Amino acid sequence: MKTMTYRGYAARIEYSAADDCQIGRVAAINDIISFHGDSLNEIRDAFEASVDFYLKTCAESGREPNKPYSGRIFLRLPPELHARLAVEAKNQGQSLNSFLVEKLSVFAR
Repeated sequence: MKTMTYRGYAARIEYSAADDCQIGRVAAINDIISFHGDSLNEIRDAFEASVDFYLKTCAESGREPNKPYSGRIFLRLPPELHARLAVEAKNQGQSLNSFLVEKLSVFAR
């Protein structure tokens, strides 16, 4: 599975053996936006056209579109863990945010 982004929206792309094409769906929103294509260029064009159509349709109907993730997470940690992470980030010459983004990125691959 691969991820593609456009205008802040992310899509999951998968190969469908049954349809012999790439199928994509915009992720992390409640509305369903899907598309397909036979090549990377086609799937990218279809994704962008689908997002543009979705936003246009929402605007025309006066409906607020579902928003993609903002990039902000509010996380509650035990104080002891927070302190250990902050010390480790400082020891590596990083901000706590940069340190956590780096560590979490390993899991998102």
